[in-house]
Order: sequence, then structure tokens, then C-alpha cells
Amino acid sequence: MIKIGLLGCGNIGHIIAHHAGSFVISAVYDQVFDRAQEIAALCGARAYQDFESFVTSDIDIVVEAASVSAARAHAINVLSHKKDIIIMSVGALTDLTFRDECRRTALLQGKKIYIPSGAIFGLDNLKIGRISKISRLLLRTTKSPSSLGIEATTRKQIFSGKANECIKAFPKNVNVSVAMSLAAGQDTDVELWVDPAVDRNVHELFFEGDFGETYIKVTNFPSPDNPATSFLAALSILSLLEKITDPIVVGT
Repeated sequence: MIKIGLLGCGNIGHIIAHHAGSFVISAVYDQVFDRAQEIAALCGARAYQDFESFVTSDIDIVVEAASVSAARAHAINVLSHKKDIIIMSVGALTDLTFRDECRRTALLQGKKIYIPSGAIFGLDNLKIGRISKISRLLLRTTKSPSSLGIEATTRKQIFSGKANECIKAFPKNVNVSVAMSLAAGQDTDVELWVDPAVDRNVHELFFEGDFGETYIKVTNFPSPDNPATSFLAALSILSLLEKITDPIVVGT
């Protein structure tokens, strides 16, 4: 059974701990040790106060479910210790120098960097953009004012530009666009809207190319214990963990 090291013990960490099936969580780490101890008690893992002890423990793969800054601080160290890593905070990979160093380290150590689909569908088929031209790649995201920490009384657009620009302004809110860019091999156009009439995050994906055209709309339910987190994002990590050791691979 695959042994998981959980980096980040917030809402997503709790969901992973509650749904462990074909894997076991054996180590947990968080900057706030009390949070690590809480999850450790839930799943029988060992909580670590220092990262070095955590990453050298008996684990096969580290699941980063913390933040962009945590991914940047620890991903290369994880790979250097010959552990695979799942990066939830994919916005960290907009830094090309960091991304290239992660890739080089993974290749050197024979390890893998996994990017879950997160809060959207259709990510696997965006990979055709690496072999066939995509002429339009757009993510239109609509969120409530409270989820973005701003005030608004009407629907309005607060950003229009590329994914690597949007993630700098809204690092906790548009990891989806970065995942799209990585899958397709080109930077995604992003529109970020705020709407006081919505109580869920809405992602609309538009892509066109030599294959035809596609439109996908995803309306996300928030996680039961944290409305700022998409439940689908947490489920996508669980889905990835469940299939990692399966010899039958479904999808592109």
C-alpha cells in the first residue's frame, strides 16, 4: 500500500485523511504543529515538527495541500529525497526557473511531479495542444465578492490577461488557469469576474483548435467545512492517489 506524506493540514488535508482508501497516510507536516497533530490523530499518522524529519520518513509520495509558498519552499527538497510529489498549489510552477529546476531534479532522481485536475474537468484533453494547434484557450472564472475579499454590488470583471499574470494578483484563486496552461503547453487567457449573485465558484472553459471546439462549465460546491475550498479540488487529489498504482490507465 502506498505511503503518503501530507504537507499541509488544512481543509483539503482533512478530506484526504477522511477518505484514505488504497493508500495510507503515514506522516503529516504543517507549520502549525497543532493542525498536524489533529490530522495525525484522525488517520494514525505521525506528526512532524520539522520538515527534514518529515521528508526523510518512510513515505513514497508527498501530497502538497498547503500553499504556493509551501510548494516553492519544499518541492525540490522532496524530489531530492527521492519522493514523488503531488502539487496542488500549481501556481508555484508559473516561476519558470523553479519549474525547470523541479523538472531537472525529478529527472535526475527518477521521480514524478503530479498535477491534479483541481476544480475543473477536461484537463486531460487539453494535452492535445502539445501536438495540434489550439487557437483559443480561455478560462472565465466567476466568484463571490467574499471569496475574493472585495466589495461589489454588481457583476464586474476584475481581471483580464494571461494566467501567469493573474496568479500573481490572485495566488489563492486561479490555480485552475495555471493547470490549464501546463496541460496545453501555452499560456491561458483568463477573465476573473466577481458577482454578488453567486454563492459558488463558476469556471467556464473555452478551447478551440484543429480538432473543433469545446465549452465546459463547472459550478463547484464548496467543501463542507471551508467555503473557500472547492470540494472537487480535494476529490481530484483522492482520484489521482487511487489510480497512481493501477496498471490500467484511463484518459489521455
